[in-house]
Amino acid sequence: MSDLATHSLEAQGREAIQKGSKSFAAAAALFDAQTRADAEMLYAWCRHCDDVIDGQTLGHGMSPVADAPARLEALYAQTRAAMAGRTPTDPVFAAFQTVALRRGIPERYALDMIDGFAMDVAGRRYATLDQLLEYCWGVAGVVGTMMALVMGVKPDALSTLRRAQDLGLAFQLTNIARDIVEDARNGRVYVPGDWLAELGVPETAVADPAHRAAVAVLAKRLVDAAEPYYASARWGLRDLPLRCAWAIGAARGVYRQIGLDVVKAGDAAWDERVVVSGRMKVWRALEGGVLALRSATLDRLGPAPERPAMWSRI
Repeated sequence: MSDLATHSLEAQGREAIQKGSKSFAAAAALFDAQTRADAEMLYAWCRHCDDVIDGQTLGHGMSPVADAPARLEALYAQTRAAMAGRTPTDPVFAAFQTVALRRGIPERYALDMIDGFAMDVAGRRYATLDQLLEYCWGVAGVVGTMMALVMGVKPDALSTLRRAQDLGLAFQLTNIARDIVEDARNGRVYVPGDWLAELGVPETAVADPAHRAAVAVLAKRLVDAAEPYYASARWGLRDLPLRCAWAIGAARGVYRQIGLDVVKAGDAAWDERVVVSGRMKVWRALEGGVLALRSATLDRLGPAPERPAMWSRI
């Protein structure tokens, strides 16, 4: 591929992350140039696949699509073709292919992500937290794992990849907590069915304002469930280059803050979308830098604590 073509793909990836997620864009800016370009191109592919299934643009304006199964099969086919080395016609898949080949991303990880979107197409419901975590792996945990490979983690460094997986799981649990009502309005219910039953919230009435107090309780449970995964992910920073550790530490802090803000807002958390203030993002970015420095120095003086007995795919 020519340098001009590569720069074009990188520019498209940067545009996708800047429009799709300001938080991730800010974190990615802390990477070195090559890692940043690869992370942004990987993000653009993940964002594209999600948008195709959800009928949205760069994560905004979800709307049901009538041909979701056909779209899903196309994503599988295009991804398999890209991983097999065939020249993609879609620039998003060309960018993904570039990153996958350069960073040694296994095909199974790419397909696991699309398997997560297949659960949405099937309208799957989740009876327990463990079942929900299977979904979280597909749409976020495996993305964290692929991002770790982009940052130079070796495919056989399983202990580090598990920490990266954990951060993705924590991010997705936070997303679900923030978006419970919006998702329910679009026919998506991710809260474990046994939790809904315990609080007397019908699956078909999650978005009903009459259940807002119970939904606040459910959101807190999701945020609480994310905490052990955020804690585990913190120990993966020591195995990353310093700039990568800073970027991931910053992203971890900002996303964890979203969950804390949802819990703090209580019943009012869905009056408007919860976002982290610019000042708080700066604070969490600085905090992430301190955490990265500590991980590169003090944390290396002793072994990392064992990962708690939690859900894992790796």
